[in-house]
Amino acid sequence: MISTGIIFLGFALAAIALPLWFFQQSSGKSSSIMRNLLWVGLGAYAIGAVMSPAAMDVKFSGAFRDFLVLAVIGLGANFLVKNRILFILASIAGVFALGVYYKNILVPSFSVNATSSTALELAKDAELLVELAPNSDLEKFNKVLGKYGMVAQSAFAPASADMTELDDYLVVDIPQNQLANISAIKQELNDTGIVDWIEENEMVTFDDPVQSNKVNRINKKFGINDPDVEKLWSFEAMEMDKLYNYIETKNVKPKKKALIAILDTGVDAKHEDLSANYKSFRGKYDDDPRGHGTHCAGIAAAVSNNGIGVASYSRDNRFAQVASIKVLSASGMGTQQTIIKGIIEAADKGADVISMSLGGLSTTSRQKAYTKAVKYALDKGAIVLAAAGNSNRNAKDYAPVNAKGVIGVSAVDANLNRAVFSNYVQDINMGIAAPGVDIYSTKPSNKYAIHSGTSMATPYAAGLVGVMKSIKPSLTSKEAYQILSKTGKSTKANAETGKFIYPYAAIKTLVEQ
Repeated sequence: MISTGIIFLGFALAAIALPLWFFQQSSGKSSSIMRNLLWVGLGAYAIGAVMSPAAMDVKFSGAFRDFLVLAVIGLGANFLVKNRILFILASIAGVFALGVYYKNILVPSFSVNATSSTALELAKDAELLVELAPNSDLEKFNKVLGKYGMVAQSAFAPASADMTELDDYLVVDIPQNQLANISAIKQELNDTGIVDWIEENEMVTFDDPVQSNKVNRINKKFGINDPDVEKLWSFEAMEMDKLYNYIETKNVKPKKKALIAILDTGVDAKHEDLSANYKSFRGKYDDDPRGHGTHCAGIAAAVSNNGIGVASYSRDNRFAQVASIKVLSASGMGTQQTIIKGIIEAADKGADVISMSLGGLSTTSRQKAYTKAVKYALDKGAIVLAAAGNSNRNAKDYAPVNAKGVIGVSAVDANLNRAVFSNYVQDINMGIAAPGVDIYSTKPSNKYAIHSGTSMATPYAAGLVGVMKSIKPSLTSKEAYQILSKTGKSTKANAETGKFIYPYAAIKTLVEQ
């Protein structure tokens, strides 16, 4: 890798110039040439480090380590110049040591696969995702697997394999007693010459909802008979009656019933306010031991005008329905692999919208598999949305919201302030805002509850995009974002949140464009 070569050349130049500088000084000769070479080496090292694709915290820790090594070299040289024989022997040993340092320490630290020393938790039985070059000879690869007692198997099975390289991915299980060697394992796998990419299979969780008992009651019925609509401040903020009236007066008709896939902990398919708007992919996805996915499903597409519970984006339920894909366990945990498999499955089953109220801290340098999965979904006609996250940080450091092609959703409160917990989306290519504080929605066993989080904001945006896709099935992710952003309301912090979704204006623009 070019950046790693520049780093090494700079480090090697500095490591050689530094002791020679001390040597010349002790001999009473001019040391300006060596001093200048030292600065050139340090400058080259800095340029290479900046170019490196490693995570930012890894760059800082690697640079700190390398400068500490140079400081030790300087102190040693200053001491050894008093004994020329020891100085020469130490210099010869140092040249050999540079080669070892380059291969075993410097390259792994600044490679594309370099991860933080405080790395996130990895999947216990599938720690690595490895992309192989097409038509690879696996002999060398299998030797590395055997050396460490590892097992590899296919990671993904997209139905349209000709549209993606995801079928070239393997998931590798590293034995517990070999996890300390993960950096060496990645390097040896790379050295086989058939590996295009390696990234950690990180654990992922849903955006833990902020529990609340607060109800922001409103005094509007919006022309529907659902009794709990008075608990939906979001409907008032989004002026949902304007959307309903526009659809009816303009006789807006869907060209298809859009399918919104909720990738989460499952959905209670029998819920009184969801069953009529629910499509089952698999029976095992149709319950929800955690309740998170069911809450999201009710926000996106609860049955309106049925005299029960809450409502969604149309009075007659013609425009969208929800489906479930379980990518998280009952504990709310999943992996990068399970999320990507969920995206692939949703796309293969014809989902028009994919809604992911989940994620975790990560870096853009480790998003190749996510990006390929999102591209696969986009190419099959889906629009992908993901929660910005609930850590009051920059969403660009969270996955999968930071993957290219994803519409990221931040959360705002009833006064259109950015929610205190919401990550900000100004560095996400497509960032918007939706209601995410004190949100009343469905829970398993015909129950309802109030939660807060970007988890809640995401299905609000997904539900609206579902209506848009039903009216214009060819709508792309970029087109949807442009409409939502152009027609959205301003928040109290537009730069941080993106525009607040305004359903009436978005649908009107789509219909009349």
